[in-house]
Amino acid sequence: QVQLVESGGGLVQAGASLELSCAVSGGALVAFALSWFRQAPGKEREFLASISKTTAWSSGTTFYADTAKGRFTISRHSGKNTAYLYMTDLQPEDTAVYYCAARGDGEIYRTARKYEYWGQGTQVTVSS
Repeated sequence: QVQLVESGGGLVQAGASLELSCAVSGGALVAFALSWFRQAPGKEREFLASISKTTAWSSGTTFYADTAKGRFTISRHSGKNTAYLYMTDLQPEDTAVYYCAARGDGEIYRTARKYEYWGQGTQVTVSS
């Protein structure tokens, strides 16, 4: 059974950097599409970034939402079967629960309902 576990969240001051981790078990992460979403209290779940499956001709295509582009970076370490979201210049509006999600077919989407595997989330709080 595929399981995803997020970690690395916490309380930071505005302008700080933070790296979130998503440990995957029960499947090879390189064969999945992996995305990061976030959800603030009272708001809908928001797409942040995706990385597609690895093929013979590509190490994976990345795609970022406008809110994440330039500040957030998605990556993965195949040996550790772990994906990452590196965030810089965090601001109070970035405060949310951050989730990782995976699709077994390796195709990336920006819609939360397209992902069959989800972690439980990790809280990121940014103070001013």
